[in-house]
Amino acid sequence: MLCEECGKNPATVHYTEIVQGQKTEYHLCESCAQEKGVAAYEALAGPFSINQLLSGLLNFDPLVKQRMEMPKSECPNCGFTFQQFKQIGRFGCPQCYETFDPALDSLLKKIQSSDQHVGKVPKRSGGVVALRRQLDDLRQELQERIREEKYEEAARLRDRIRDLERQIKA
Repeated sequence: MLCEECGKNPATVHYTEIVQGQKTEYHLCESCAQEKGVAAYEALAGPFSINQLLSGLLNFDPLVKQRMEMPKSECPNCGFTFQQFKQIGRFGCPQCYETFDPALDSLLKKIQSSDQHVGKVPKRSGGVVALRRQLDDLRQELQERIREEKYEEAARLRDRIRDLERQIKA
């Protein structure tokens, strides 16, 4: 595909812009992308790290920025501030994760749609692992039904849990 701007060079920068629900795609060569000041070209031109991604999410997304504003607290271990994390995208020490935990929960949910890592399941043991995960989910649901005093639903869940436990042992 040739550059849409000059029509001479191969298009190596493919840029999609969405403004007020209107999607516009650009296919440009490197020089035309630089001339037009395409922000995506500058971001992709050099090495890109997860730190830059986190920093970008924290600094440029107004929704995240509102949720991520914290009092000027700092890590008691290393003195690192949340503002420093927002700028460079990484923490100073392991204690920072505990210190800034409330802000990290909303960030992780935004990035991964969950704040809990599930990971991949090996094919060899996949069946048992999947059953154990299902068993854990059912146990949590059972506890919720008991708290809500929905005992008939809790009894059905208890029976399903017993069936799964038998399948795992077999």
